[in-house]
Amino acid sequence: MSVKTLLITPPFTQLNTPYPATAYLKGFLDSKGVESVQYDLSIALFTKVFTSEFIERIFSEAEEFDGFEFPLVRKQKVAYIDKVDLVTSFLRNQSLEVAQQILQEDFLPKGHRAILELDAAYFDLDEVDQAKHLGTLFIEELGDFITANVDEFFSFTRYAEQIASSASSFDQLAEYLNYTTTLIEDQLLLLLVNKIEEEQPDLVCFTIPFPGNLFAALRCGQFLKKNYRHIKVAFGGGYCNTELRSLTDPRIFKCVDYITLDDGEGPVYRLSQYLNKEIEESDLERTYLLKKKKVVFQDKTPNTIFHHKDLPAPSYKGLDFKGYMSFLDVINPMHRLWTDGRWNKLTVSHGCYWKQCSFCDVNLDYIGNYQNTTAVSFVDKVEKVMSETGVNGFHFVDEAAPPKMLRAIAEELLLRNLSITWWTNIRFEKTFNDELCELLAKSGCIAVTGGLEVASDRLLVKMKKGVDIAQVARVTHSFSRYGVMVHAYLMYGFPTETEQETVDSLEVVRQLFENNCIQSAFWHQFTTTVHSPIGKNPEQFDIKITGPKFKGFAQNDLMHKDPKGAKHQNYTKGLNKALNSYLNSKDFGVKIEDWFDFETLPTSVNKNLIQDSLV
Repeated sequence: MSVKTLLITPPFTQLNTPYPATAYLKGFLDSKGVESVQYDLSIALFTKVFTSEFIERIFSEAEEFDGFEFPLVRKQKVAYIDKVDLVTSFLRNQSLEVAQQILQEDFLPKGHRAILELDAAYFDLDEVDQAKHLGTLFIEELGDFITANVDEFFSFTRYAEQIASSASSFDQLAEYLNYTTTLIEDQLLLLLVNKIEEEQPDLVCFTIPFPGNLFAALRCGQFLKKNYRHIKVAFGGGYCNTELRSLTDPRIFKCVDYITLDDGEGPVYRLSQYLNKEIEESDLERTYLLKKKKVVFQDKTPNTIFHHKDLPAPSYKGLDFKGYMSFLDVINPMHRLWTDGRWNKLTVSHGCYWKQCSFCDVNLDYIGNYQNTTAVSFVDKVEKVMSETGVNGFHFVDEAAPPKMLRAIAEELLLRNLSITWWTNIRFEKTFNDELCELLAKSGCIAVTGGLEVASDRLLVKMKKGVDIAQVARVTHSFSRYGVMVHAYLMYGFPTETEQETVDSLEVVRQLFENNCIQSAFWHQFTTTVHSPIGKNPEQFDIKITGPKFKGFAQNDLMHKDPKGAKHQNYTKGLNKALNSYLNSKDFGVKIEDWFDFETLPTSVNKNLIQDSLV
């Protein structure tokens, strides 16, 4: 009898659409004749928690704990309990009739979020979106109450992230794993048991894309190792691939049998063969395991190559798209794509064709190993996935989708007369001219995201972005001209970035918004990572690495001193406050220095810099 594999996405990831890792693996395992099923434990747990029955238990437990945070929610607990089922059902189905009911004055209780003045953009929304926004505030208020009064680890897109991020030691994770489970963790394990009993798997694989998935996966693994000793447990995914490459601490193996690195297809396939007694343990690839109480990295080389172009389409079989919810927390039309709507996720190309940015993990497989496919093969996958899910919205989740491939894909979509809506991540390079942007828009492209990072030509050169501000302005404006929304990833605190460059970057961002080059953006404070060129050669960037000291577990984010740069943390509040206004197309006339609650230099950027770049 062949080994049966259960692929699980642990809480919490995305709630509006399936995270694609298990679908990729299932499509591959199906092609190899390996029996597999997949389960989104993330949406399953959310769906169970946000019911009238469970929320009533939440309030009861809060009273036992003397939880008095967010008193407005506590005071209106009956209304929250009564309305939660209707709100969650609406966020799944978005019917106009229920929207009109939600919009009735005082129908929903008003907690600490809803009592704030609604943004002007709210009143431009249709009735369904207005109700979706109010419903989202309602759910977020309950989420805040849970976190403050019942389970400090609870969050909608991550669970216990604070103890998993930069966890160079396993000490704190081990400590929390010894604590009694919370009400929400009990429900998590009950859902897991039900699935285990239903499917009777031999191998359970947890994908851990982010730090906020780790603790829930550990809780599940710990439970399985104690109560289902015949089942083998494996971890993989983005967190493992970036953070656990130097693992030596054996304590994690109390919760897991195997930890795989990089693309999961090869290691998971070999694991299934090994458990089926078709190969020896020495034949495992890119897999950590415990031998004689020591961590061993089993990696038979050369690895079996499963090239991107040869991989089958992901299979979403077993994932109910109707069970996912659409949230509208940020009204900005571009920003909402991450939490609103159903999206099939596909990867055009593996890795990054540029792979030069000095801040990026270019030394790791997911960036450095670039592999392409053909437009015909890719659009074949689009058709297969669309027929399986009934969803015609696609998010192409590349590190940076290649312009030539996007052109070929657009032409193939138009040739087949396929009506889809899609968005993807790109580099703002000059290949994206008016003609290409128009073609992409005709094929169904509604949005692109890309890294502007720092709006400083000096720093763009230093980080090897391969673009300059004028080029970014022209490319983004070309997309916007044909109705394709643009989101820019922004960075502050890059090594040697001065106060002048920070305020000047904000001015450039202001001009990009005002000239309708970008419609959305997000600031990230720079962090050095151990796998990046900066992390490997900090002296070349005039910084000094100060920690953390590696203690056998995770190793990724590094702390550093930047003697030539500004005190970057001081700018967080002002940068975000300004950006929030720009997202809502207002306050462009506010002076840059007025966004900060301390004295700064005035901007030195020409007030027509972006406009002149577009001539």
